[in-house]
Amino acid sequence: MRSIRYTAALLFSLLVSGAVFQACSSSAKEQKEPEKAISVVTTLPSTAEGSKVLASGQIEAGQTAVISTRVMGTISHISVKVGDKVTKGQLLVSISNADMLAQRAQADAAIAEAKAATAVSAKDVERFKQLYQQQSASAKELENVTLQYQSVSSKLETAMQMRNQVNAMLVYTRITAPFSGVITKKFMDAGSMANPGMPLLALEQNGNFQVVMSVPESDIAKIKQGATVQLSVKSQGITFPGTISEISPSSQFTGGQYGVKVAITDSKSFGIKAGMYVNVLIPGEKTKGTSSDRMTVPVAAIVNKEQLTGVYVVGNDHVALLRWIRLGKQLGDHVEVLSGLAPTDRVVMSSPERIYNGVKVNESK
Repeated sequence: MRSIRYTAALLFSLLVSGAVFQACSSSAKEQKEPEKAISVVTTLPSTAEGSKVLASGQIEAGQTAVISTRVMGTISHISVKVGDKVTKGQLLVSISNADMLAQRAQADAAIAEAKAATAVSAKDVERFKQLYQQQSASAKELENVTLQYQSVSSKLETAMQMRNQVNAMLVYTRITAPFSGVITKKFMDAGSMANPGMPLLALEQNGNFQVVMSVPESDIAKIKQGATVQLSVKSQGITFPGTISEISPSSQFTGGQYGVKVAITDSKSFGIKAGMYVNVLIPGEKTKGTSSDRMTVPVAAIVNKEQLTGVYVVGNDHVALLRWIRLGKQLGDHVEVLSGLAPTDRVVMSSPERIYNGVKVNESK
């Protein structure tokens, strides 16, 4: 009986030992398996010349007009609405002009009366000239009829100028488009009372855009008229070229900021609209005192965690390390790095898998 118990205890001990040995072997096998590396695309920080200038501006139409009138009257008809495309000379607004038509009719009647009086007076002058030559009329009588003729002629000229004035005012009761474009704002509706100088419509030239921006005094010397710049509209994700067309020579009334305009040569193909905000990267000329080249990294490589900003770099042992950095200005699709990064650091651009601090990586450029 004691032998059976001894044999059973021995078998149990062997089974437990075998299980423990197998578990230890499996654990050691798992520890020996190498950690799977993540594939990443890396790049070295690039440099941007310190002479480059970054500014922000807004796209606006190359030509704009606020349509108003010089007469007071009730708006009888507005033939356009916001978004309508119009051509030069097209009728936009009609204002009631019954009183002006009545004034023109009075001027026409005065002209007719003055013409008749002038014709009669002209005949009198001719008749008295003949009588004077025949010594049948005195010089005084000839002078009187001549003065009468000049008087009625002056009345005719006055009546004609009154009609011209009325006609000129009548033009402002039929307001037409000064150039071809698109209606962007409608300030009043039919039935409203129009007053001189009060805006009625806003018109913008269609398809011809420019960028208006302000440049500080420290950068204005780097900018030259005619230079090609890079324009980026973040909201649309597009980048396109432009040309500096105008630089203001004074900042006296703009708080030390110089106004600069950039012409967009082929705006139709970019799908942009007036009012969009744009970043402008200007390859400024180097001047005395220009700062040295600046280190930049792609915007796509930036990692934001709460209030901190960083990038993943690849260490010497091929592991990903999260490096906290301080950023400066954004230059197109790159951003300036002020501190926290060395020129030799290999920055992770992208990875098909989730990357984290300390993970093994296989890098490709």
